[in-house]
Amino acid sequence: MNRVLVLVLLLLASTYGSAQEKEKRVGRPDIPGSLMIDLGVNQAIGKPDDFDLGFWGSRTINVYYQWPLRIAESKFSLNPGIGLSLERFKLRNGYTLYDSTAIAGRNELAPAALKYQGTKKSMIVTNFIEIPIDIRFDTKPEDLARSFNVAIGGRVGYLYDNFTKIKYEPGGEVNKIKDKQRYGLSQFRYGVYTRIGIGSFNIFGFYNFNPLFEEGKGPTGMDNVNTWTVGISLNSF
Repeated sequence: MNRVLVLVLLLLASTYGSAQEKEKRVGRPDIPGSLMIDLGVNQAIGKPDDFDLGFWGSRTINVYYQWPLRIAESKFSLNPGIGLSLERFKLRNGYTLYDSTAIAGRNELAPAALKYQGTKKSMIVTNFIEIPIDIRFDTKPEDLARSFNVAIGGRVGYLYDNFTKIKYEPGGEVNKIKDKQRYGLSQFRYGVYTRIGIGSFNIFGFYNFNPLFEEGKGPTGMDNVNTWTVGISLNSF
């Protein structure tokens, strides 16, 4: 996560530096594709009260490489890509996921303190490799740095890593633990997103069509929980 934040800072520095050039550049920089970085917060709909998400702690960092394909001489482009989506869901009530399939036939959501005394923080982490594709409209395709743009598209993802993360302090001693298990989380996902902005700065929104957990495998009452994300995007062109 820290490495991704460093990439964000480098992207901002690059954007600022190019704006300070004395000679105005005309047209698109000679770079094969663009790097897109999303910073957002996550929420869910259809969730039970026990799945109580914190605002700032439930966050997303997406890093995508996209290859713009201009459609004829129009102001529209098709933008396929590939990248990573790193998501965090912070549970404010200190609950966590338990593998209770041997007893209940499915995973469950329960207080982390049942196993980890002195629980301070609890989080569910999901990391996806994704393929996004969108159609984008630019008012000034010859000068993207100053162009108003709107994009709408979809993306599919594969869950390559997930775990729960708990911080607890039994007797005042700080401990952290990561537990890597599937917990019934959906292995694949698909959804739609949109972006709107000027130049390299955009606001984005993403809605995940398929549930967070596979039916009958996730916690009770969470078969129809869908997640969504809103935030800002930075584009290197």
